Amino acid sequence: MAAVESASVRAYLLGLQERIITALEQAEGPQGARFVRDAWAKGPEERLQGDGVTRILERGRVWERAGCGFSHVRGAQLPPSATQHRPELAGAPFEAMGVSLVFHPVNPYVPTVHMNVRMIRAQAAGQEAVCWFGGGMDLTPVYGFDEDARHFHGACRNALAPFGADLYPRFKTWCDEYFYLKHRQEQRGIGGIFFDDFAELGQEQGFAMLQSVGDAFLGAYLPIVEKRQAMPYGERQVDFQRYRRGRYVEFNLVWDRGTHFGLQSGGRTESILLSMPLHADWSYQRQDPPGSPEAELLTKYLVRRDWINA
Repeated sequence: MAAVESASVRAYLLGLQERIITALEQAEGPQGARFVRDAWAKGPEERLQGDGVTRILERGRVWERAGCGFSHVRGAQLPPSATQHRPELAGAPFEAMGVSLVFHPVNPYVPTVHMNVRMIRAQAAGQEAVCWFGGGMDLTPVYGFDEDARHFHGACRNALAPFGADLYPRFKTWCDEYFYLKHRQEQRGIGGIFFDDFAELGQEQGFAMLQSVGDAFLGAYLPIVEKRQAMPYGERQVDFQRYRRGRYVEFNLVWDRGTHFGLQSGGRTESILLSMPLHADWSYQRQDPPGSPEAELLTKYLVRRDWINA
């Protein structure tokens, strides 16, 4: 089995981050906001050692807050959130690297998006190194559109198709199950694909699949942004957008394994929480009028369904 070099994965991830940043700044336009670049490093005196680059844009023309982070860290012990399915690696030294992003748009008709691609390598004492991959992308609309869901899911399916026809339905189901607010009994959004602790293709093909997912992201998301960005909106839509972003915050802080992994392992808090929106609201037992677009989000879009054939 061919082993994937860490340097190759790192180079790909840094290039992916730069491509995404460039595309978003182009969408912001010449008068729009620009990403701040925050390079950081962790020394030997800290729980994790390594480095990364956090890119963050706030209060832009298109995006209210957009964060895209690269990190490459090493640690003496895998945290509990990473060993749920690999108990034999509990406490093993590890290396992890990835790109993670969340984009919160200004216009309520443009959906929030999340994408993550990552590799983790660990080696227990006296054993060979084990490498696995994780990631995916998912869409969280405030106001749903069937054609947007079909486009996004179609791009996800096409990215996985070269690696097996079974992967898209598996990873879609995994996404639906993962991005679920158990305490609310609600889906976070319309889903997409999600995979974790994935090693069945081997290192070389696993890395190729990871690249295919990362490379598909801009084509999956930006056409939706371009279609919805100019739609007029008012106070009602902004109010509902902030209410739904409260649900986003709840999921990321209560259920997200990536957030837990970063905080448990001693990661950089500002970078870990780049997924948080600038504004989020809560409303006690909110009930939207039946038949309204706000009520339709729950009844039609925050449900598990076959979006490609919708």
